Amino acid sequence: MVDKEYCMSSYLALRYIEADDKDFFPGLHHRNISAPWKDHTYPVKTAADIDKIIMDQLSALKDEKLGLLLSGGMDSAILASYMRGCDAYTFRFLNGAYQKEELQRAEYYAKYYGLTLHYVDVSWETTVEPYLEPLMRAKAAPVHSIEPQIMQAALQAKADGITMMIIGNGSDYVFGGMDQLLSQDWPFHSFIERYSFLKPEDVLVNPVDMSYLFERYRTGNNIDFLKFMECISTSESFASYQNAFFTTNLLYLDPYACMKMAEPLDLPRVRSGESKYLIRELFSQKYPGIPIPEKVPMPRPVDNYFQDWDGPVRYEFKQNLDISSFSGNQKWQLYCLEQFLNLYEPKIDCAV
Repeated sequence: MVDKEYCMSSYLALRYIEADDKDFFPGLHHRNISAPWKDHTYPVKTAADIDKIIMDQLSALKDEKLGLLLSGGMDSAILASYMRGCDAYTFRFLNGAYQKEELQRAEYYAKYYGLTLHYVDVSWETTVEPYLEPLMRAKAAPVHSIEPQIMQAALQAKADGITMMIIGNGSDYVFGGMDQLLSQDWPFHSFIERYSFLKPEDVLVNPVDMSYLFERYRTGNNIDFLKFMECISTSESFASYQNAFFTTNLLYLDPYACMKMAEPLDLPRVRSGESKYLIRELFSQKYPGIPIPEKVPMPRPVDNYFQDWDGPVRYEFKQNLDISSFSGNQKWQLYCLEQFLNLYEPKIDCAV
């Protein structure tokens, strides 16, 4: 069913189109993630369990030439310890000036375990311009701001002969890494306010209320935020990686996404500052004496990209928006949604 107004609101609020039966345009069906690993996840209780499962998964890939998407965080650093002699790919922005400490940690991890490190130099001209359109066409929807750079890394790896990329995205969702969302037992309406990426009513002429999705997880005046994150947050996040690798026809594996906690997450421990406590323990075993890095989302220089952007002009958007009031990531969503609409409707519909 075509429901462009719903799809615009869903993308802005959730960063993906939640309803499988609703699409932007006739003959254009958006592709949400399928998660086959949910049918065969491995329960873990200890850091040793995680260690063994990662080792077993990677040992089964002897026929593949593996690459690693390596950041400065714990998750990919741990994966590096199983991949001596492999190629690693790390994002570098603005000639290394943006999030320099993150880059330096990735360089350290690669050297520590003898990986060959390749830089993926990200910029608007080399990353967004060539890859945004094919990604949107593949998903039949606007995309996350990390997708163009993941696609760039995947193409670079394929050119180096890599047949499968290893990533560590799933750890945050499995082991309690989303510490801000786990920081309290959320009142229902407060969670909607905190979780919504960009309120459709703030920017669209005809917004659609997305609260129905949160209502599924309501528990009285509160919300089952753990279930919400398990079902909704993972769908949004994992789909970004899936689309980027699908578009480049490169296999990938997220070893953490195939795991689940065998016992309930220790929320008091997370809230006292030990997010991903099992991962912290395993990191300390792999890198003795090295400080545990603070969690940083995958870098992308969206503030730099949109510092001089005036905002959307199409008729679906409110006019005279104060674009300076939006974050870089919110500006990306506005820009990306407008570019997607321009692909499938004549630009003559834009306001002048």
